[in-house]
Amino acid sequence: MAGDTIITVVGNLTADPELRYTHNGLAVANFTIASTPRVFDRQSNEWKDGEALFLRASVWREFAEHVASSLQKGSRVIAQGKLKQRSFETKEGEKRTSIELDIDEIGPSLRYATAQVTRSSGGSRGDFNGGGQQRSFGGQQRAPQAAPAQDEPWGQPQGNAGFGGGNTASGWATPGQTPDYDEPPF
Repeated sequence: MAGDTIITVVGNLTADPELRYTHNGLAVANFTIASTPRVFDRQSNEWKDGEALFLRASVWREFAEHVASSLQKGSRVIAQGKLKQRSFETKEGEKRTSIELDIDEIGPSLRYATAQVTRSSGGSRGDFNGGGQQRSFGGQQRAPQAAPAQDEPWGQPQGNAGFGGGNTASGWATPGQTPDYDEPPF
């Protein structure tokens, strides 16, 4: 949306994502990303930590469930989203403002770790679904959410028609088939 402040943050999760559900049944995961800059001190000839930024973040719906099952405390992540400012009043009547990150995309940083990506099944709204990650970084490994078709990481899960339930007969979701379309699907 025009006017949104979009940022990318690289840092570590300070705790496991906290998965909750609203009274309407919507999933939301909240967590904090700590990002600490490293600066080289020429006088001491060594790297030193700068002042850490602790940024609260949230994700919603199926995305929240993917994050909660894929990431854990200490995981180094790359997150991109919109900064949101929220004003509130404490019980004592003090006015406060907080800045939070509404996550659009998040994933493990592969700088110091590896990750195995698996596509999740589902997608009831017909949009593109990101894949959940197995935990093979920063802690114990978890089993994948859905088995990929064949051994290809980006293969379609069994029973899922195209991206998000689309039509696989379109040719766009099936490599090697090229129907006569005048324009690309985007």
